Formats: sequence, structure tokens, C-alpha cells
Amino acid sequence: MRIGISLPVRELRDDLGAIREFAQEAEALGFTHLRVPDVVLRPGGSHLHEPMMLLAWIAAGTTRIELVPSVIVTPSRQTVLLAKQAAELDLLSGGRSRLGVGVGGSREEFAAMGADFGTRGARLEEQIELMRALWNDEAVTFEGRWDSIPEGMALAPRPGQPIPIWIGAGRELTPRIAARIGRLADGWFVLANPEDYAAQAAEIDAARASAGRPEGAVGAEASIAVAGDSGAGWEDRVREWGQVGLTHACVRTLGAGLEGEQHAAKMAEVASQVAELSTQLG
Repeated sequence: MRIGISLPVRELRDDLGAIREFAQEAEALGFTHLRVPDVVLRPGGSHLHEPMMLLAWIAAGTTRIELVPSVIVTPSRQTVLLAKQAAELDLLSGGRSRLGVGVGGSREEFAAMGADFGTRGARLEEQIELMRALWNDEAVTFEGRWDSIPEGMALAPRPGQPIPIWIGAGRELTPRIAARIGRLADGWFVLANPEDYAAQAAEIDAARASAGRPEGAVGAEASIAVAGDSGAGWEDRVREWGQVGLTHACVRTLGAGLEGEQHAAKMAEVASQVAELSTQLG
């Protein structure tokens, strides 16, 4: 199981030196990937850097760690521009990106972005199809419900390999979301508890098989707190997730009242256990 870590961007705020050092230390300690959330604006504000720009900056200071915006609220964004940004991030990082996408939940943010909240699920499905065409094809012609590409248009430069697309899901997995993940995604971000995971995974796997995709085509990743009250016993939760078949896990120091350098210190503290668990779980 690949084990990464969330970048505590809310807590580190504008301390760009600390952000860069956290990313570099995560790479040096052997974490496989770095996750960054997406918020453009919220009522009352939410101090988050734009993830595509932040990760492009981090790419310049790292060499191995996978960079994962998770998840971009894709239906609120212009599809072709997002495809271009994702291609650039993949190129700037030397093929180290994985794009997390999701439908979001803020009506206010959608309104401010000039996007339709009510059609966001259907639009996401169309956007995934178009982004993959733009990344993979030398010339694209596309006529969808929301996006239209005239004949012969092309994205250049294109990424050197397909960019994995992972879909974010809520704690409750509706049949439509399960079908979307099984049919379209390279993986999904799990918010369910381990005891509920098996049923959700089976539903997604049935959709994957129905779409004619190969076994093992859809990975799964859960997030696990390692600090504060909710971090107690985190090693057992990592083992539990590994035993139920997750391909990825993401530990997090955020949300536990830590400040500044405490995040890096906590990361270093758990790193040796993470490496051992990753080896045990294969």
C-alpha cells in the first residue's frame, strides 16, 4: 500500500518556506504522495492556496513524490483550461501528478464561479471524457452539453503519459456515483469507515466490470489522522485499511491544533512506522 501525507496548508498559511520544507521532508522520509485540497472561495473565507499553482511550485523543489490535488471541484472550472493546467503540472513534475476531481458541495462557490450547481455530476462526467481526449489525442473534435471543441484543435504540450484521474466520494455512495467511479475513474478517495468499505467497493467493482474494464483498474485511498485525539491508534487503522484492500492511504497532521514546525515534527515522528507498515502491507 502506498502511503502519502496531506500538506497542512490551512495551518502553514503563507509561510512558503515551511510549505516547501514540509514537501521536501515528506519526500525524504519516503512518503509516496502529497495531497492538497481545493477551495476557491467560501462564505467567511478559507485560507487555502490554489492547489494547481501551489503544486507546480512544489514540483520545482521535489524530484520523486507524487503531487495530488484532491479534489479539484471540476464542474465549477472551465474544462479546457483545467486540462491545460493539469498537463503543465504533469510536465513540470516529470510525470508525478494524479488529478483528484469531484463535484463539490458549495452552492455559493458555484454561483460565484458562474457554474450550475444542479448539473455538476453530469458535467463532471463529460469533463473527464474531454480532458482525457485533450491529453491523449493529437487533434480533438468534441461536441458536448457544456463544452464544444472545433475540429482539429489540440492541446500542446500534452503530458507524456495518461494522467490518472481519481474521483472523490462522500460517506454515502449513491448508485450514480458508484457507477461513475467504476466506469470512469482510475481510483477513488474513500470517506467511508472500514466496516462500510467492502459494500461500497463491491458496488464500484461491479460497475467497473460492467464497463468492461480490467480487474484492479480502480484504486482506493483513505485519509487517516495521526495527530490529536482522532490520531490515537492510527497504526491500527492503517493496517485495517490495508487488510480490506486499499491501494493507497494518506496520513494527516492537520486539524489537530498543531502549529508551524509541529507538523513537520509529527510527520518525522510517524515516518518510521509508516515505512514499516507500508512494507508489511505490500
